[in-house]
Amino acid sequence: MSTPAFQPQPGGGPHPALAGGPIYLDYNATTPVDPGVLEAALPYLSTHFGNPSSGHRYADAPHRALAVARAQVAALIGARAPEIVFTASGSEANLLALRGVVLASGHPRPHVITQITEHPAVLETCRALQRLHGVRLTVLPVDGDGLVAPTALAEALRPDTVLVSVMAANNETGALQPVARLAALARRHGALFHCDAAQAAGKIPLDIAELGADLLTVVGHKMYAPKGIAALYVREGVTLEPVVYGGGQERGLRAGTENVALAVALGTAARLAAEHLADGAATRLAALRDSLHRRLAGALPGRVHLNGPGTGRLPNTLNVSIDGVLGHELLAAAPGLAASTGSACHSGAHTPSPVLTAMGLVRSRALGAVRLSLGRWSTPADIETAATTLIETAATLGKGTSASSHE
Repeated sequence: MSTPAFQPQPGGGPHPALAGGPIYLDYNATTPVDPGVLEAALPYLSTHFGNPSSGHRYADAPHRALAVARAQVAALIGARAPEIVFTASGSEANLLALRGVVLASGHPRPHVITQITEHPAVLETCRALQRLHGVRLTVLPVDGDGLVAPTALAEALRPDTVLVSVMAANNETGALQPVARLAALARRHGALFHCDAAQAAGKIPLDIAELGADLLTVVGHKMYAPKGIAALYVREGVTLEPVVYGGGQERGLRAGTENVALAVALGTAARLAAEHLADGAATRLAALRDSLHRRLAGALPGRVHLNGPGTGRLPNTLNVSIDGVLGHELLAAAPGLAASTGSACHSGAHTPSPVLTAMGLVRSRALGAVRLSLGRWSTPADIETAATTLIETAATLGKGTSASSHE
């Protein structure tokens, strides 16, 4: 089914879910569903209800749609359709990759390597494998930009290393890891390489041949599809222990009757993402992001600090700390904006982001951080309003306050 691509041009109108609400700058948390994605999926919740594995006419349309969706997801990352396994979330895809490799490895106590700023879906899975299956785990450090040094990985690799898992892009800072170099090192030592590309897929071009990853996670709700659908790329020849046992769906790796509507949604989102990338969406977002940064830095001289690399990051992501202001207080005082911080609140006390802490940021700067992530419906007018709001709010909150008071 052909669906129209939404063209996010200034003056083209907001997404229906965003009209009349706060300016949305939290696209890294989740994205609104593209109307074209919704249109493509709806028939598979109504008319085309059949089980794609059945042998009669009601299965025909769902069966074909599932195949098309698989090919569309594969095309986004330069893979082959049979190498795509649909899952219910990015966390499940990561579990299938990590647990699947470990249990299929045949090693009594296999060695796994990851890095300290990974998403909890990877870090906690690694710790569970440590606890339940005797895995030996190495967690690599990152530098001040949040990047893993290839030399650190080279030194950590051992003969019993079965898997290295390093994300493509950090969800808080947008930092892009040197995946191709890391994957080449892993495979040279006989280890498989998994990449959680939840934040990168659809935002920047990804080619599996260039990356060299054996396993790669793609997540629907980070790229304008609904929540509850994701995919794992599994290179042909890689053996995994299934994550769900049963009827043999998804190459036997994830049993259960497929959710055709959500698979179609992810496939359509992948196709639209490829079209937007080809039309220069990344360049448009980077220009808006940099305009926001310049406005903040110019109006609050010496107080605005970029967290993460200046280059080599996602085009939509700006993570900054403002001296004298706590991130959660800044956003609470600016209800016209929807953004996030990396800090966590426990019993009324805020703790700094583990990602920013791992990068070596002092407590005051980490607690002052806000993540402003742009997306398909961000406009220049939104960015201008957001900048003005943040500047005025920070100026008000910062009066008579110094960063040292938050140490």
